[in-house]
Amino acid sequence: MILPIYTYGQPVLRKAAEDVTPDYPDLKELIANMFETLTASDGVGLAAPQVGLSLRLAVIDLDVISDDAPQYKGFRRAYLNPTIVEADTSDTEVMEEGCLSLPGIHEPVRRPKRIHVTYLDEQFEPHDEWVDDFLARVMQHEFDHLEGHVFTDRLSPLRRQMVKGKLQSLLRGQVRCSYKVKVPRK
Repeated sequence: MILPIYTYGQPVLRKAAEDVTPDYPDLKELIANMFETLTASDGVGLAAPQVGLSLRLAVIDLDVISDDAPQYKGFRRAYLNPTIVEADTSDTEVMEEGCLSLPGIHEPVRRPKRIHVTYLDEQFEPHDEWVDDFLARVMQHEFDHLEGHVFTDRLSPLRRQMVKGKLQSLLRGQVRCSYKVKVPRK
């Protein structure tokens, strides 16, 4: 089932999410719905707060870019209770980012190219690994959502000022995109 994506201004996007427990009802169905929503919206990552749930859960599908990045062929994973343990700030990169919750806004964001993460997979098996390059960027973007942050929080004051009008439009519910959204109440 395709879920509506909550846009900028929804309180759930600014709240630190709660851990997912093994007894969470219909977790496998939720993960499947999140992947279906992600596919329908042409994204590469989606966090539970973006579908209105304050849960530490994110899904990432990099198979969609595998024509250009063959190392991601078949890459489609769910991350439960992820944490960025450490970031290698000695090597950073600026890349344009967008967000399904902030349609129409794309800005350059500087992030570390390599991060150390811990998370649980769908079977609640623990993982502890260093991740780099594009996957590290997508993880940082999605895991920010679990802490109540959006990518525009990482912009310089000048760049934030430049997108202020677009953010205000989103707050007023003025959204144009090809996927189902839930806008803030006026």
